Amino acid sequence: MIYIVPLIGALLLASGLAIAYVIGGATVLAFLATDNSRYLAILPQQIFSKIDVFALMAMPLFILAGEVMNRGGVTRVLIRLAMALVGRVRGGLGHVNVLTSVFFAGISGSAVADSAAVSNTLVPAMTEQGYKLPYAGAITAASSIIGPIVPPSIIMIFYGALMGTSVTALFIAGIVPGLLLAASLMVVNGFYAWRDDHPRLAPAEVPPLLPTLAHALPALSIPLIIVGGIVLGWMTPTEAAAVAVLAATGAGFFYDRLGPRAILESLKRTAMLSGSIFMIICAVSALGYLGAMERLPEAIADTVTNLGLSPIQYLILLNVIFLLSGMVLDIAVALALLVPLLAPVAIAQGADPVHLGIVLCFNLCLGLISPPLGGCLLIVSTVTGLNYWRLARAILPFLLVEIGVLVLLTAFPDISLWLPRQMGLMGN
Repeated sequence: MIYIVPLIGALLLASGLAIAYVIGGATVLAFLATDNSRYLAILPQQIFSKIDVFALMAMPLFILAGEVMNRGGVTRVLIRLAMALVGRVRGGLGHVNVLTSVFFAGISGSAVADSAAVSNTLVPAMTEQGYKLPYAGAITAASSIIGPIVPPSIIMIFYGALMGTSVTALFIAGIVPGLLLAASLMVVNGFYAWRDDHPRLAPAEVPPLLPTLAHALPALSIPLIIVGGIVLGWMTPTEAAAVAVLAATGAGFFYDRLGPRAILESLKRTAMLSGSIFMIICAVSALGYLGAMERLPEAIADTVTNLGLSPIQYLILLNVIFLLSGMVLDIAVALALLVPLLAPVAIAQGADPVHLGIVLCFNLCLGLISPPLGGCLLIVSTVTGLNYWRLARAILPFLLVEIGVLVLLTAFPDISLWLPRQMGLMGN
């Protein structure tokens, strides 16, 4: 029985093995336990078929672009631009925090990179202005998950490869939800600014708009290149990722912060992150192969049918499962483990694959700011020196609002699908 896999996996996980080895080792043992050992010879072919996907080439390139931009001084440039745009209003630095995440999202597509960069620069500035450290850390972590929603998004590339869904359509579908999330966080920040009398930036502290905008144009050109090139049909997402690396390198040299050592560190970090993700894909593809032989997807579909769940009820159940999974699993692991098993049932019930991808990716991103693990919480806590559980308590209002946005995205698919339909990327 394939149900022995979780037990074997738990034992291997307790031994301290990396998650890719846990999944792979548990799967091989499960092949033996389910009397399917004769199929192990076909396993390498199955694994390579899962990673031999053109769309997956974009993932390491976007990771590299984000790493280069992060080391090229772009974060400070974007923060200054955000300060020039919204720094004058009450609670301005909180709005700057959110807006910086929107700018950074169009470059890196990584919540962890966003939270690390902003924690190191903007959180100290907020505390100097009189914000409480838990609040500054909470809004930084909460806004960081805009990164994987607004294109380019590494996890959407991953989802698209797993489900055979257009990465271009997923990218465009993420724009409105990402902006809606940013607007929601700004509303919450505005409420706390009014209630707690958060400060405005002094006029002398606000950079002049036009010179700051002109200085930021090389950084802002990168998301325009990515999204514009894809939407206009000039580039595939993979080609856009390669152009983004070149543009990021050029921007880094423009800001005089990118040297040979920074480029080498970016390449090393990209190799580590990409390798770990592809290892997980390989391990999970083996598990998926065994699940297909054991007819596990059909068993799940039969269970849903027997329970009499309607499409919306199944989507709600999926959201609960993915929310809980995101709290304890890495996003890549949760996507690879759960999407191939659970998503086809929703699509068979009439869910749009693009809308489903936005909902599930948004859902798993909430795990980055949810205890007990919460990757972005850990990053912000480590960088700022703030107690993890104090930060977890401070982020609860933002987390509840973001869950509210998730409910809206689930209930109203047109929020995600309107823009790709207008772009002619999917049927009406």
